[in-house]
Amino acid sequence: MRIYCRSFLVVTLTEEQRQKFIHQHTVIASPTLVPEIKLHLATEVTPLWQANETLLQAKNLDPPYWAFAWPGGQAMARYVLDHRETVRGKSVFDFGAGSGLGTIAAALAGAAISTGNDLDLLAGTAMAMNAKLNNATILLDQQNRLNQTMEADIILVGDMCYERGAAEMILKWLRRLARDHYVLLADPGRKYAPTDGLTELTRYDVPTSLELEDRSMRPTTVWQLLA
Repeated sequence: MRIYCRSFLVVTLTEEQRQKFIHQHTVIASPTLVPEIKLHLATEVTPLWQANETLLQAKNLDPPYWAFAWPGGQAMARYVLDHRETVRGKSVFDFGAGSGLGTIAAALAGAAISTGNDLDLLAGTAMAMNAKLNNATILLDQQNRLNQTMEADIILVGDMCYERGAAEMILKWLRRLARDHYVLLADPGRKYAPTDGLTELTRYDVPTSLELEDRSMRPTTVWQLLA
């Protein structure tokens, strides 16, 4: 997720080793706002972060953002499941998908194609495992699509505005895409979220962990981003 503001590092873990790591450091649980979906999630932040930091030094891994159901991701998934007509029969591209929560929600809501995109190979493995948990058919994309043209009808972006440089690059690209695509942005009031060129679609109060956030509840808005 934050990987878009630096170069991608080659990971030497095999797919089997990645699956083993995920099984060892997560439990199967449902995000509070989206009880219909099951994910491999971390229940204790620090042990997983420390385990991943050890591997980060040895194997060039990214921090395990994929192991948490962030407020923006939960709000996006909730909106998609509650408004299935938005994605039904459409092609959906979930940018910076992490755990794949939004990707899976779109697939379950009837998207013709639902693609989860994340550069982190562990995130890709987690997405595939999470899709299997939910009997959801998704596609994985692990290329850097920033500033590329897109063929998908709908672009989903959840909780990607917490670093200035990355947020500015992503939002500039999304504005261009919004000329021809339906772009949905879910954000819990991150510092670098846009303040104009938005149409509010809905708002949720998302319960959060104090280990991850500075509060136990994050009001999170799902917006249509305009060109």
